[in-house]
Amino acid sequence: MPEGDTVWQTAKRLHTALAGGTLTRSDFRVPKFATADLTGRTVLNVTPRGKHLLTRVEGGLTIHSHLGMEGSWKVFTDQQRWTGGPVHQIRVVLTTAPGPDIPGTADARPARTAVGYRLPVLELLRTIEEDRAVGHLGPDLLGPDWDPDRALANLLTGPARALGEALLDQRNLAGIGNVYKSELCFLLRVTPWLPVGALPAEHTAQLPLLAKKLLEANRDRPVRNTTGRRGQDLFVYGRTRRPCLRCATPIRAADQGDGSRERPTYWCPNCQAGPSPSRTRGTAAPRRTQPRTTN
Repeated sequence: MPEGDTVWQTAKRLHTALAGGTLTRSDFRVPKFATADLTGRTVLNVTPRGKHLLTRVEGGLTIHSHLGMEGSWKVFTDQQRWTGGPVHQIRVVLTTAPGPDIPGTADARPARTAVGYRLPVLELLRTIEEDRAVGHLGPDLLGPDWDPDRALANLLTGPARALGEALLDQRNLAGIGNVYKSELCFLLRVTPWLPVGALPAEHTAQLPLLAKKLLEANRDRPVRNTTGRRGQDLFVYGRTRRPCLRCATPIRAADQGDGSRERPTYWCPNCQAGPSPSRTRGTAAPRRTQPRTTN
C-alpha cells in the first residue's frame, strides 16, 4: 500500500533512472494533457512530498503525480517488457536517451522508460506553482521540511477528532497511511478512535518522533516492518482474528474514515485503551478495556 516510505522509494528509483537524461518520448494518456510534449527537455530531479511525486523538467515544468491506492511507476530498459499492467491502465510514458558512460565501467548508461500505471492524479504544471498541488500538506515525515513541533501542533488543533483520522489527514503531517496509522496506535497503546485530546501526555510528545522513526526505518526496506521481528512484519495491520503479538488476544478490524472514505483499521482490544467502534468487520463489537502491562 503506497505510503510515505513507498513514495520515497519510488522517487529515488525514478530519480536514478531519469534525472540528467533528455526525454525522447513523453506520452500523456489523460485527456487534459494528451497534447503535451516534453521531448528534448532534460529531467532535473524527482522529489517526493508526502504521498505526492514531483518530476521536474527543464523549462520550469513539473509532472505532479499521486499513487493513490493502486497506482505505480515502473522503470524499464529497452530490452524489458512492460509488466506493470494492461495498456489501458497506462497514464504516462517517459523515455530518456542513453546517457554517458557509467563511471568505472566500459558500459554506457542505457535508455530508460518510466511508465505510470493507474495514477489517479497526473498533471503538468509550472514548477513555480507546485504549491497549488502540495502547498496544503503538513510537515513531510521524510522531507527536509520535517518539523515535529509543527506536526504536533497541527494534530492538537482538533482535540475531539479521532486519532486515526487525524493521522491520515495529510494537512497535519504528510506521509502516514492506513498501515502506519494502525501500527502507530498499537505502539502508543491506544485505539484509533481515541480523541486526540485524550491522548496521554507522554504519548502525545512521543507521537511525531515515533512516526518519523517508523517511516525512516522502512524507506530503504523492500518489505515494511514495524516489529523488528523476522517473519512477523506488522503488529496489527492485516492481521484480523490472528493473535496479538503482545498479548495473544485476537486482532479486530473495523472501518474508520472522515465520512468521505472508510478504510480498514486494525487494533488489539486488550492492549489498546480507548473507545472502540460499534461495528467491527465480521466480529462482535469489543468491550472497552485498559491495556495490560505485558511486554
